[in-house]
Amino acid sequence: MSLAKAFFDVGLFTNQRSAQQRFWAERVGLPFDHTLKLGGGVLQHRYNAGKAVLKLNDARDPLPMPAHSPIRELLVAVEGMRERQSLQDPDGNRITLLPAGTDGIEGLAVRLQVTHLETSQQFYSKVLGCELIAAGVLSCGQATLLLEQSEPQANDEQEELAAVGLRYLTLQVFDCDEAYAEALSNGARGVREPVTLGTTARIAFIRDPDGVWIELSERASVTGKPVA
Repeated sequence: MSLAKAFFDVGLFTNQRSAQQRFWAERVGLPFDHTLKLGGGVLQHRYNAGKAVLKLNDARDPLPMPAHSPIRELLVAVEGMRERQSLQDPDGNRITLLPAGTDGIEGLAVRLQVTHLETSQQFYSKVLGCELIAAGVLSCGQATLLLEQSEPQANDEQEELAAVGLRYLTLQVFDCDEAYAEALSNGARGVREPVTLGTTARIAFIRDPDGVWIELSERASVTGKPVA
């Protein structure tokens, strides 16, 4: 899969807008970029983590708690930091701050709990074109995915994207329709077909074997071409 940006973005949902905004701006120190209206009472507040983006989706209506959260930890590479710090955000998400470049990590990285390590490695290698660096460690462009073997968990295939916590990864691609078709042809499960969001982006969603939502985004500001 051809990526338009070498780093993936990470999206979370919350009902605690003010507390989360203070956490990411003041405690973590990520610079705020801008806010998007996503519709359905959801505002997306975007924070820059190097070339990656932390997408804080602020929901007006009460969000459910997910039955299972495969994204177990978000790692944030911070320029100038000397020591690793383990934190929890206002919703209890595990956040680790670490000096930029630690273990090759820049921007954002995620630790995923997976039921079958080999199956997940094959998914991310074959479907998304990630490179296997070591057992459980893959590079996605210049970003890092960490896979951690866990006990089998309930994977509700009907569970909606909008739920409290770390919910999805976003890959910026040059052509959303082409990337979505390619992912499906390589065995991915499509959950939302491509749609256009005004003049901003064209997006689609697939899910990995453990239920992680993965957004394929053709964003005009990244690709440099108008959204079809």
